[in-house]
Amino acid sequence: SLSKQKAQRYEAVKWVLVFAIGVCTGLVGLFVDFFVRLFTQLKFQVVQSSVEECTEKGCLALSLLELLGFNLTFVFLASLLANINVSFLQPVAAGSGIPEIKCYLNGVKVPGVVRLRTVVCKAMGVLFSVAGGLFVGKEGPMIHSGAVVGAGLPQFQSISLRKIQFNFPYFRSDRDKRDFVSAGAAAGVAAAFGAPIGGTLFSLEEGSSFWNQGLTWKVLFCSMAATFTLNFFRSGIQFGSWGSFQLPGLLNFGEFKCSESDKKCHLWTAVDLGFFILMGIVGGLLGATFNCLNKRLAKYRMRNVHPKPKLVRVLESLLVSLTTTVVVFVASMVLGECRQMSSNSHSGNDTLSLQAMSEDVNSSIKTFFCPNETYNDMATLFFNPQESAILQLFHQDGTFSPVTLSLFFLLYFLLSCWTYGISVPSGLFVPSLLCGAAFGRLVANLLKSYIGLDHIYSGTFALIGAAAFLGGVVRMTISLTVILIESTNEITYGLPIMITLMVAKWTGDFFNKGIYDIHVNLRGVPLLEWETEVEMDKLRASDIMEPNLTYVYPHTRIQSLVSILRTTVHHAFPVVTENRGNEREFMKGNQLISNNIKFKKSSILTRAGEQRKRSQSMKSYPSSELRNMCDEHIATEEPPEKEDLLQQMLERRYTPYPNLYPDQSPSEEWTMEERFRPLTFHGLILRSQLVTLLVRGVCYSESQSSASQPRLSHAEMSEDYPRYPDIHDLDLTLLNPRMIVDVTPYMNPSPFAVSPNTHVSQVFNLFRTMGLRHLPVVNAVGEIVGIITRHNLTHEFLQARLRQHYQTI
Repeated sequence: SLSKQKAQRYEAVKWVLVFAIGVCTGLVGLFVDFFVRLFTQLKFQVVQSSVEECTEKGCLALSLLELLGFNLTFVFLASLLANINVSFLQPVAAGSGIPEIKCYLNGVKVPGVVRLRTVVCKAMGVLFSVAGGLFVGKEGPMIHSGAVVGAGLPQFQSISLRKIQFNFPYFRSDRDKRDFVSAGAAAGVAAAFGAPIGGTLFSLEEGSSFWNQGLTWKVLFCSMAATFTLNFFRSGIQFGSWGSFQLPGLLNFGEFKCSESDKKCHLWTAVDLGFFILMGIVGGLLGATFNCLNKRLAKYRMRNVHPKPKLVRVLESLLVSLTTTVVVFVASMVLGECRQMSSNSHSGNDTLSLQAMSEDVNSSIKTFFCPNETYNDMATLFFNPQESAILQLFHQDGTFSPVTLSLFFLLYFLLSCWTYGISVPSGLFVPSLLCGAAFGRLVANLLKSYIGLDHIYSGTFALIGAAAFLGGVVRMTISLTVILIESTNEITYGLPIMITLMVAKWTGDFFNKGIYDIHVNLRGVPLLEWETEVEMDKLRASDIMEPNLTYVYPHTRIQSLVSILRTTVHHAFPVVTENRGNEREFMKGNQLISNNIKFKKSSILTRAGEQRKRSQSMKSYPSSELRNMCDEHIATEEPPEKEDLLQQMLERRYTPYPNLYPDQSPSEEWTMEERFRPLTFHGLILRSQLVTLLVRGVCYSESQSSASQPRLSHAEMSEDYPRYPDIHDLDLTLLNPRMIVDVTPYMNPSPFAVSPNTHVSQVFNLFRTMGLRHLPVVNAVGEIVGIITRHNLTHEFLQARLRQHYQTI
């Protein structure tokens, strides 16, 4: 009903809000990055000075206690924040949040996942988690934070801030909210990696069930806004040069460039592609192993940790922090080797950004227990922020011992696998990149030392190793390729990164799913993949639908509506009328049944007229239900004669069924004849709409006509969005159970529907592309025979029905 002017204003407001979401997401990233750097620098300065002091005095145990004090305090605060905001089983703010956002964009509502309190706990908790020395990253939670900003900002209201209310009538629907969440998630990726195009592709590949061209442009605009907002403030704060845009994301890979003095060096050659493919295979195997171990840990936590009090989750987080701190300290002191720094480490860095990166790499070198001109390679990797350790592996011209790299990879692999899933906000991107970079650097060292390939560039192999391991864990392809290319600012890496990621994904998929899909399955969420398997087309809609329907009538008593809503958890109900043979007797004494029959007959008359016109124009036959209407002079002027024709048609077409008044709710004691009676389908009405009608007293009495019922506007119906009142909170003393509700003005009279003979692939594509939650199955004569929901399209459900299909054959 929008006019052209209102539609243009609606679109303009959407663009403004998309820009605001990007800016706010960039500011959230700035907040997290600033305090992570502050706390991490404070911790390492104190501990490093203590280690240098205690090396001479022999009091290293005191340094370890200081490090434990910092880490345990930070992790305790992070775990406390994550467990303040809990749903029934799982902390909403814990973890990376990517599985939850993926489910939300797929069309599944996860309680509390996009609330303001969640993003506060997530942002505060992740900075304490990273500063506490856990092997987690802040980039994954940025995606969740951006999604929450996208969901909340356009609503201009929050449960946590009840006193702040704005009359903002736009975007009061799930479709608009999902669009903004898609933009916010993409902005989170863009802010994390400085990759606006990669963020857009991430939202497309991993997130939304349905997409359109206009949304693509808005999401890209939002990602750009987030990237340049973060870049502007970080460049100004760190370098004092406002407007220079030198730091595009929270994680910068720096510029890959061979030393000018080494003429034989090349970033990569065609010969190296063979090694990259092998690294992709190994990365897929390592990723599959990581996912398998983490899945077993997650199942153990679901059985033995999550059902227990919240304190147990906090203690588990502290145990992981204690173990990680001791391993890092002991490994740095005992297992590290003193390595010589190359003399040409800084040649060729003539720009401001290159100098800054080179100084950052140089300043992060640790010389624990090593003489002058040497550095401790293990301490350099462990006693630095993870971003600095990645830069060391990518750009450090000095060598890392193969033994050190092997031990570092093994320790980091096991500890990061144990850490992901505990009750703290945590990301997996950076630990996977760091673990894979160590693997790639190890391969480069072995090729140089034992095969004699002096031309290879160690940074390239570290980058490919990072891509291989990360691809083997998360199983992303196009979006991860673009993210890594944008993070390196080197388009020549496009081919090797793409090949490595594809090989890693194919290898890992042979054994199990990606880490996010595994956690989604463990939560039991009905997530829909992009397409079904080919053999599923042996099934039809009638094979997977739910035939036992809970329905409402066009005119239904309040007593029945309350009973239906309180005894079911369905989110939508078909609106039907029964096809009876004895309708004339019912009409004599019951106003309610009379209204329902009149509605059905007016609906049949309308359809009959449309069928007659269509049959005349197309010279085709109408459906069997309406053929009699079309053939028996439907255009007669006298209403009683019309009614007689309809009555004759109904009596001729349908046999009488057991009497069931429309004000009775469905019963489990129904016979098969009662349960599967023919029901003419008229539309769908949502639970939220029914509850809203009851709360607002929209009804009429039997002594009145349905025209006397109050009418609500669309704005009034959506006023309580997105949190509609619950039926169990309804005060029944304020309602007269004998009053009647006319639901026809509020139902959807033309929902998507399919025939019982429709292939499962067609049903699946309709759900995915249109973002459906309910799909009625209607036969050729307009009778509803079942309904399909997301649960009926999950892989496990389809597999079970396919087995039944084979057994019947």
